[in-house]
Amino acid sequence: MGIARGFIRKGMIAAAVRQEQAGVVLLEVLIAILIFSVGILAVVGMQVAAINNVNDSKYRSEAAFLTNRLLSLMWTDAGSIGSYAYPGTGTLPAKLSNWVTDTTYGVNSRLPNAATVPPIVEVTNASASGGQVTIQVRWLSPQEFLQSPQPPAHVYTVVASIYTS
Repeated sequence: MGIARGFIRKGMIAAAVRQEQAGVVLLEVLIAILIFSVGILAVVGMQVAAINNVNDSKYRSEAAFLTNRLLSLMWTDAGSIGSYAYPGTGTLPAKLSNWVTDTTYGVNSRLPNAATVPPIVEVTNASASGGQVTIQVRWLSPQEFLQSPQPPAHVYTVVASIYTS
C-alpha cells in the first residue's frame, strides 16, 4: 500500500503543477505579440519620418535651383539690378514676374504654398555695375499649410555680390 500512495501522491502533484501553469503559454504569446506590435509601430514611424525628410530635401533642392536661376538672370542684367528688389508684399516687379509665376520653372509651381509666402529679394549698394543681393525663397509644406496657427515658413536664403567688373 505504501507504494500505491506514493504513486498517487506524485500524480496529484503533477496535476496540481499543470493546473498552476495553465494559461502561461497564452500569456507569453500575448506578450510576444505586444513586443512585435511595438516594433512594427516603430518601423512605421521611422518610415514616415524618412518620407518627410525626403520631401523636405526635395523642396530645399528646388529652392536652391530657383535661387540660382534668379542669380543667373541678375548676372546677365547686373546694370539694372535694383529693379529686381521685392520686399515680399505688393506688386511683383516685372523682372521677377516670370521667375515667380512661370508654370514650369516658377517659384509658385515648384514649391508648395509659395504663393502664400512670396519670395523676398533685397538689393543693397545697387549701382550701374551691380550690387549685393539677398534672395529668400519661402514655402509651407501641405501639412503645415493646413495647421492652425500656421508655423513659420521654411526659408532658403542666398546672398551674392553681383558686379560686372
